[in-house]
Amino acid sequence: MEPLLTAGYLLASYLIGGIPFGLFIGRAVGGIDVRTVGSGNIGATNVLRAAGKSAAILTLIADCVKGLLPVLIAARLFPGDVIVALSGAAAILGHNFPVFLGFKGGKGVATSFGVVLAVMPWTGLVCLLAWIAAAALWRYSSLSALVAFALYPVITFAMRSDSQAFSLLSLFVFGMIYVRHRENIKRLLAGTEPKIGQKR
Repeated sequence: MEPLLTAGYLLASYLIGGIPFGLFIGRAVGGIDVRTVGSGNIGATNVLRAAGKSAAILTLIADCVKGLLPVLIAARLFPGDVIVALSGAAAILGHNFPVFLGFKGGKGVATSFGVVLAVMPWTGLVCLLAWIAAAALWRYSSLSALVAFALYPVITFAMRSDSQAFSLLSLFVFGMIYVRHRENIKRLLAGTEPKIGQKR
């Protein structure tokens, strides 16, 4: 029964992560399908371009919570760190590759922040502050995410975490952020990446 419970919980974490809040909020607040605007992404940055600040803030919070909650609940339901870490990874995969949208989702920044805040609150806060500082300095959401999540495994390994599961999670999150930002990295290098709030 326990393997079925574990598998069911991880599937639920994936499905929660896959809820396309950016799409719903974009339609509700701005009457716009964000997939047809700007980058076509369902995350907060593209929602900002498509539907404005209020919609973007709501999307940011909702996407963060759907990473936070599965991890916090898993920590109460399951012993050890393995299922906790896997639930966070599942939520991120759900956001990035949601079954509800044909596996075409976002880049996982807000959802990843939610996961990190749940697993290592102080590390999550440091990463968040790094994102804010980078955004204020350079005005690129993508670059801010790359900087912030590069710190996550560095801090995790510097603290010599005794949890192998959480250490592997930090590498997974770092890798996923960079993989999902491949095109942004190309545009940053080419000088064509739009800044925060800038229309494409």
